[in-house]
Amino acid sequence: MMGNHPAHERIEIRDWLAANPRVDVHFTPTSGSWLNLVEVWFRMIARQAIRRGSFISVRDFMTKVHGFVNGCNTREHPFILDQDAR
Repeated sequence: MMGNHPAHERIEIRDWLAANPRVDVHFTPTSGSWLNLVEVWFRMIARQAIRRGSFISVRDFMTKVHGFVNGCNTREHPFILDQDAR
């Protein structure tokens, strides 16, 4: 799945897709960022680890983000979009 961005229409991309017919591209609608699970993941990090945070350094910020990611990884469950994440 790709965002609906003009860079995906470049000749190099079209040529590569033509040479790789097993790859099937689906474009997300312009207003459908919630369909892209990467965007949902970053929104979760922003809401649950960063928002209203006070960080004294970049290292402090990164520690908080890594702590969130590691916490998610230790729970080892599939990433499923819930209604509150939208």
